[in-house]
Amino acid sequence: MTNPPQQLDTVRDPMRLLPDHPAAAMPPKFVEVDAEKHQIWPNWREIWEFRLVLVHLVIRDYKVRFRQTLIGVAWAVIQPVTTMIVFTIFFNGVAGITTPNGVPYPLFSFAALVPWTFFSNGLSLASESLVGQGHLVRKVYVPRLLIPISRILGGAIDYAISIGVLLLLMLIYHQPLPLQAWLMVPLLSIFAMLITTGISLWTSAMMVYYRDVRYLIPFAVQILLFVSPIAYSSQRLGEGERMLYALNPMVSVIEGMRAALLNIDSLPPTAYLISALVTLVIVVTGIAFFRRAEGRFADMI
Repeated sequence: MTNPPQQLDTVRDPMRLLPDHPAAAMPPKFVEVDAEKHQIWPNWREIWEFRLVLVHLVIRDYKVRFRQTLIGVAWAVIQPVTTMIVFTIFFNGVAGITTPNGVPYPLFSFAALVPWTFFSNGLSLASESLVGQGHLVRKVYVPRLLIPISRILGGAIDYAISIGVLLLLMLIYHQPLPLQAWLMVPLLSIFAMLITTGISLWTSAMMVYYRDVRYLIPFAVQILLFVSPIAYSSQRLGEGERMLYALNPMVSVIEGMRAALLNIDSLPPTAYLISALVTLVIVVTGIAFFRRAEGRFADMI
């Protein structure tokens, strides 16, 4: 027995969703959401029409995250900086892990922690986004893809701040900024965003149906932290192991960031290609799964 189509309030103008916009006073109209008739691929024109709504969601969620905190956005860098200090003391000082080319260990670890923190925080926030904004899913029609994506874009603000701290750290250690960094860092940042988005589309949709995902994600992220080359370099592995390692696409982002900023090249070009193909599969299947599942989001939340 199938569920009947649901009627959700939609908009003549997407700006009606913005409370301060004149279009907010317009009367609602309704759209039927039928799980049986759902298209697998997004309506990209519709998503473009809702672009300012996406901006509003990003800004609103970012403000809410730091509301009533004493140090505000400084929390965005406390996590990677604190982790860098702990890694430096225990992995470098106690365990004696050294870095290629004599790069200072704080720089070595922080260059990896910046994209990793973006990935781990973005995944956690985006996975909870649909369940956490059930009122929006149930009552108002917005392209549902925008909800987890808005959380990831909010995390990109933290990421940009952390990049600034990384550049400051390079200045303190008199580490010159290589020319290739101007091209590679933006490309690697997009790469990290695609990986985070693709996985988040899977996890956010699954969490609507199975709340166990909420407890699985922190556990999985913690394991990935130690099996990714953050505290150490993948140069410790043989070439065959590094190719297998590249099946985790964040490995290529982490090592690519070090290569771009610190001139530490640990992965062969084929490894980056493998990671790119894995990322493509994750994103395409993530979109397809999310779109297939979203027809019943309003019923399940």
